[in-house]
Amino acid sequence: MTDDRPHHDLAGPPTAPPLILGPSIGTSLAVWEPQLLALARAHRVLRWDLPGHGGSPAALLPADGSATIDALAALVLRLADDQGWERFAYAGISIGGAVGLHLAAHHPDRVSRLSVVCSSARFGDPAVWRERAALVRAEGTEAMVASRPGTWFSHRFAQSPVGAALIEDLRATDRAGYAACCDVLAAYDMTADLEKITAPTLVVAGRDDPATPPAHARRIADAVPGASLLEIAGAAHLAGVERPEAVTAALLAHLAHLAHLAHNADAPHDDASRHAAGMAVRRAVLGDAHVARAVARTTPFTARFQDFITRYAWGEIWTGDGLDRRTRSCITLTALIAHGHDAELAMHIRAALTNGLTREEIGEVLLQSAIYCGVPAANSAFATAQRVFDELDADN
Repeated sequence: MTDDRPHHDLAGPPTAPPLILGPSIGTSLAVWEPQLLALARAHRVLRWDLPGHGGSPAALLPADGSATIDALAALVLRLADDQGWERFAYAGISIGGAVGLHLAAHHPDRVSRLSVVCSSARFGDPAVWRERAALVRAEGTEAMVASRPGTWFSHRFAQSPVGAALIEDLRATDRAGYAACCDVLAAYDMTADLEKITAPTLVVAGRDDPATPPAHARRIADAVPGASLLEIAGAAHLAGVERPEAVTAALLAHLAHLAHLAHNADAPHDDASRHAAGMAVRRAVLGDAHVARAVARTTPFTARFQDFITRYAWGEIWTGDGLDRRTRSCITLTALIAHGHDAELAMHIRAALTNGLTREEIGEVLLQSAIYCGVPAANSAFATAQRVFDELDADN
């Protein structure tokens, strides 16, 4: 790395489709650690640090208050050019998501797919960001530490090893770099440019996010043509850290088609590619351990059936863009209740939690099923769900 490049790291197969991950202000590239392993299975993942954050020099942005989102976007393009990537998928949190929106609107030929997590088209009153920049320049990032629990994540989560490590990231952030990022956010306003975005876009919101409430995500999703929106229950501003399974599953679903086909636009959607896409989604929804057990139990007698459900159910239906995974989980639960498939129901209750449904929302699906599938079927379903929840609580 040279001094005019942000600090970054690479993971995943060198020939896999490229994916760039942008962090939030006050954090390093470690904020993406919960998603890295899953994303790097099928992507060449590049994570980068904001100026003055992690290993990036603060001097990458001007310190005189003139820093802009265009300057941050240029740094990302420089990293992509260094890798020889003409096009790449991009996912970003907060200011990292703002960089993605800017890139997708102003460099549409470079961004193949976009994921925006807990971000905004405009981060509030510019004067507030100018005041924060002045505060941090005067007192350092320690001035921000007390306010991050309750904003980034719940106060309880702040006491966890992951939460404590992120707070230490903030303490270690260079005051000039942090302040320059505040200057970026003060000047940033993508409101009028969202409709220019043509890349398939996923917008993720933390339902308990006080920094960029769900209304910010809805404004993005409403303005970007064809964008999908997912709200994560029980998550604040760093939703991918506090609710990693739900965010990872959403990203994998959004990127699934790209991961297996986009690196070769002429590749046929044949059985092999369907199987590969299906296996990736199957692992994301049901978990690596479950899929590994299913594969291990495969015999010559069951092999064709395992291949069939991987290609057809997971590689065709669950990878479709027409419904998000939360909706697919609701439909699947109802169908399994109607037919009395309790063993499959238990598996898909776990999958529904992974796909972002809360226990309360699963309860609502079961109540709805009581009306249309019958009370005895719902009674059995509630017993199955309670058993799953008890097992999960015991594991924790």
